[in-house]
Amino acid sequence: MGTDRLEEVLDAAYDCLKRYGVRRTTMDDIATAMGVSRSAVYQYVRGKDDAFVRLAGRLHEQALLRAHEAATADAPYADRLHGVLAAKLDLVLQLAGDSPHAAELTDEKTRLFGDICTSFTADLRSLLTGLFAEAGTVAGVGPARAADICIALVVGLESAPDARDLLPQATGALAAGLLGTPPAPPETLYSTTL
Repeated sequence: MGTDRLEEVLDAAYDCLKRYGVRRTTMDDIATAMGVSRSAVYQYVRGKDDAFVRLAGRLHEQALLRAHEAATADAPYADRLHGVLAAKLDLVLQLAGDSPHAAELTDEKTRLFGDICTSFTADLRSLLTGLFAEAGTVAGVGPARAADICIALVVGLESAPDARDLLPQATGALAAGLLGTPPAPPETLYSTTL
C-alpha cells in the first residue's frame, strides 16, 4: 500500500468530513475530492468508516508525538507540563475550528473514535504521570492523581472561548500547586505559543 496515496485518501476524507460530517460523507465524496474513481480509494481503505478511523488515529498520533516531545524536552517541568497539555488542547481546538463536524474525531462517546480517544487520553495520562513521578509532587497528591487533575483541567478548557490564552496561566497554577514550585511572573510564562 502506498503510504503517500493513503495520506491523500485521509486528507480527502478530512476535507469531506469538514463539509458533510461522518454520516453524510460517502466514498464517492472522498473519491471526488481526490480526483480518482471510488474503486481507486478502495485500494487504500475498506470504506469510509475505515478512512475516518485511520484519520482519527493519525491526528491523535501526531498530537501524542508532540506531547511526548514536550514531556521529554530539556526544559523546566512547568514548561514540559504546558507542552503536554497544549498538545491535547491544540488537537481539540484545531478540529473544532476547522468544522463542527471535525470535532467528532475527538468524541470518546462515538462508536468509530471512542477507542482511539480513550487510548489517547490513557497515553497522555501515562506521560503526565511519568513527568510528575520524575519531578515529584506536593505531599498528598501522587503522580497519577496529578495527571488526572491536569487532564480534567485541559478538558474543561476545551470549551472556553479563550482557551489558548488561559492555558499558560492555568498550567502555571497547576505547576505551583502540584509541583510546589513558585509561579513564574506573568511576562515569562511559557515562551512557546500554541
